[in-house]
Amino acid sequence: MRSTLMAGVALLTSAAACATPVPPAAATATAQHSFGPEISAEDFSAHVRTLASDDFAGRSPGGIGETKTVEYLIAQLQRLGLQPGNNGSWTQDVPMTETKADDKTSTFTLTTAKQTLAPAIGPEVVVGTRTGQPEVSIDASELVFVGYGVNAPEAGWNDYDGLDVKGKTVVMLINDPGFHVGSAELFGGKRMTYYGRWTYKFEEAARQGAAAALIIHDDAGAAYPWEVVQNSWGGPQFDLPPSEDPEPRLPAQGWINAATANTLFADAGLDFEAMRTAANQPGFKAVPLKATFSLSLKSSSRSATSQNVIAMLPGTTHPDEAIVYTAHWDHLGRNFSGVGDRIFNGAIDNATGVAGVLEIAEAFTVLRPAPERSMVFLFVTLEESGLLGSKYYAAHPSIPLEKTVAVINLDAMSVIGPSRELVVIGLGNSTLDDVARPLAEAQDRVLMEESEPQNGYFFRSDHFNFAKAGVPALYAKGGVDHREKGREYGLAWMTDYTAVRYHKVGDNYDANWDLRGTMQDLKLLYDVGRTLGGNREWPNYVEGNAFRKVEQRGQ
Repeated sequence: MRSTLMAGVALLTSAAACATPVPPAAATATAQHSFGPEISAEDFSAHVRTLASDDFAGRSPGGIGETKTVEYLIAQLQRLGLQPGNNGSWTQDVPMTETKADDKTSTFTLTTAKQTLAPAIGPEVVVGTRTGQPEVSIDASELVFVGYGVNAPEAGWNDYDGLDVKGKTVVMLINDPGFHVGSAELFGGKRMTYYGRWTYKFEEAARQGAAAALIIHDDAGAAYPWEVVQNSWGGPQFDLPPSEDPEPRLPAQGWINAATANTLFADAGLDFEAMRTAANQPGFKAVPLKATFSLSLKSSSRSATSQNVIAMLPGTTHPDEAIVYTAHWDHLGRNFSGVGDRIFNGAIDNATGVAGVLEIAEAFTVLRPAPERSMVFLFVTLEESGLLGSKYYAAHPSIPLEKTVAVINLDAMSVIGPSRELVVIGLGNSTLDDVARPLAEAQDRVLMEESEPQNGYFFRSDHFNFAKAGVPALYAKGGVDHREKGREYGLAWMTDYTAVRYHKVGDNYDANWDLRGTMQDLKLLYDVGRTLGGNREWPNYVEGNAFRKVEQRGQ
């Protein structure tokens, strides 16, 4: 079977010989493993091992890691005989502004009636600017606690009600109103809404005209420890230019740790825990903190370009309609302040997703009959910087979004072994669940929502930009209920991953991963695309869902 299918791949590859030559470095990496067209743990591992190697320098946008990653992806896609997916090009240039704060010369102070606090940038606070300015100065800006920083008219909730924050610095909690008191009645109950995401909170503070915004970190609310914040903000920060992202931007934004927040509130004569409880009550009113914030932020900034990588398998009957498989190739690069291992290799996050899309793409190249609809394989940049690569693609798609049938997103695949469930992040959002369910049942699995919906995973990966445009999105992978070792084993593994490896230098390839469940996931996600590629169905978000579009898609 393997040799026969390989002959088909060889024919496809020779047909694409006129495309861009295979970069030498990527060709060498490819030659080290003999790939076959079936979805296999051996091929998957070879991709992950290469992409998560030190040679790829943590896959940070704009550097040698990006160059090697893009070269590798193009080499693989050429090997498969796919077509360039962006008007004859394998890549889509994504304009970006790269800003790196100088923590050594920048100063961050909070002045209360009792003292001047100068928390250490990195261990206790992080701060940056989205303006691209080399210097940002904030002098004695009044601090005001605005609860969760949420303005949600449809929910009858406005933490900014009657408040003018122009020139002021807002301090706010992470997650949704109701979260820290366990309320099941406010917002999404246990499930985080977009109002709980840090990206929204900074966006809303900018719309309100604040001079700066500071989020108070806590492990439960953020869904990760302070070290993740420190690592994510410790290197260069990336943004789309204002021409591509014209929303208002804060001069400065950042996070403070819980100890800093407790001292700040105590100096203002306030009990932090009592104020956090109060912020969870309807009708909460913002509270001045009787303190000021001053900042001297020096940054280096440059305009640059990163790249999405796009390949296409044209449909035989309806090539103008597409199913998009996507995964982000970027990670955090290097830890410039650390010692010892300083490379964020990002093996699980997200070399596994990239490897998965490559494996699915290879399976489609030998599918007979070929899909009637086109298959787009999209590897996006700048996910770790706020889903910017997918945001840019959604604004400049290869196939119009109204002709995009669905997006299937692969991010941080499960590597713990076979599980009894397929976790659908955002289960119940769309009719894509109905496509996935019988495929899961055929594997003796059930569809289940994520075990920690309060962590807001639906808003933390690239499918979200498609969802905002009304394109049904499936973000699914194996769960924690291990078929042989039980649920507690899976939960312990995930807890350890978040604590020890997520956004840390410990996220490395491990030859001991149990990839049996990963292979089930990839085959199921392949079958979802194969099903949609061979019928005339147009999935949609369910009635009442915020992402559902009224107009008929596909017309």
